[in-house]
Amino acid sequence: MNTENIIEVKNVTMRFNLAEEKTDTIKEYILKLLRGKLHFNEFFALKDVSFNVKRGEAVALIGVNGSGKSTMLKIIAGVMYPTKGSVNVKGSIAPLIELGAGFDMDLTARENIYLNGAVLGYDRDFMNQHFDEIMEFSELWDFVDVPVKNFSSGMIARLGFAIATIVKADILVVDEILAVGDFRFQQKCKERMAKLMSNGTTLLFVSHSAEQVKELCEKSAWIDHGELKAFGKTEEVYRMYEEKYN
Repeated sequence: MNTENIIEVKNVTMRFNLAEEKTDTIKEYILKLLRGKLHFNEFFALKDVSFNVKRGEAVALIGVNGSGKSTMLKIIAGVMYPTKGSVNVKGSIAPLIELGAGFDMDLTARENIYLNGAVLGYDRDFMNQHFDEIMEFSELWDFVDVPVKNFSSGMIARLGFAIATIVKADILVVDEILAVGDFRFQQKCKERMAKLMSNGTTLLFVSHSAEQVKELCEKSAWIDHGELKAFGKTEEVYRMYEEKYN
C-alpha cells in the first residue's frame, strides 16, 4: 500500500469575525467600522485540527451540520486559507464543493462548460474533444443552450460533476454532491468515483448518508464543533459518532 501522504493537515484553526450589529448597507458598515462602533464576536469553525490522508485512500469527513466539515474541505481545496496552521496538498484537485460554483447563471450549459474548463486550466481544444462526453454523462443534451439559471439543483450538480471528473485528478473533493439528483444518476456518480479511485485517485468525501460513507470510504474523520474527535477506520469512527448522537 502507498504510504505517501497526499494531504497533510497540520494544526488548522479557522476563525471568523461575526458582526454583533446588523448593517443594512455597505456604507453603514464602513462608517461603523471607521468610527470603531462595529463590534465582532469570534467564531471558531475549526480548532487545531490535524490529520493525514495517504495517496489512494478514500476518507470521509463526518459530523452534524455546522461542525466544520465543509470549511475543512474548502481549506484543503484552496478556496479558503486557515487562520492558523497549514495544509500541504501534493497533486491536482477536482473540487465538487458547492452547486454551481464557477458557473455563470446567465450563460448556457454549453458556455459554462468552456468557462468551467478554463477555470480548471483546460484550453478550448481540450474541451472541444470532451464536450460530447460531458453532455452524455450529464444527460442534458435537451438543455445544452438553456441558461443555467433555469436548471434545477440536480441538473446543476450533474453538469458540475461531469465537468470536474472529465480527467483523472489526484484528489477528488466531494461535498454532498450525491444528495441531489435521482437515484440512477447518483449511481452513475458513484460508479465514476469508484473508477477514478481504482486508478489511484484519492477521495475526500462529505455526506450525511452513513450508507454512502461506509460504501465508499475506508477511513473517516469525525469533526464536532470544529474539533477533531476521532480519525480512523470508518466503522469504528461511526460507532463513536452514533453513540453520541443516537
